[in-house]
Amino acid sequence: MFVARVTGSVVSTQKVASMTGHKLLVVEPYRLDEKKRQSLVTTGRTFIAVDTLGSGEGDFVLITQGSSARLTPETKTLPIDAVIIGVVDTVHIDKKSVFSRQES
Repeated sequence: MFVARVTGSVVSTQKVASMTGHKLLVVEPYRLDEKKRQSLVTTGRTFIAVDTLGSGEGDFVLITQGSSARLTPETKTLPIDAVIIGVVDTVHIDKKSVFSRQES
């Protein structure tokens, strides 16, 4: 699992039948700032994840990828590689808050 920020969405009107009705979001993985260790910073990558929670742009979310993405009840029959499995409220590192949903 890792933390990512939702930066956009993808609309696809033509797709395999099993994907109909599933929301696709553009997500950008984040990591701990290596030098200051007091904030999360982007990795500079983006990819598409299926949203199972009703996440929205700007939300920090938990992502799982690979075969693990198909282990939720909502995704077990989908041809996917990434799924949003949680919305992040806070991140603490070394007893310090590096992210709080209430402050963003």
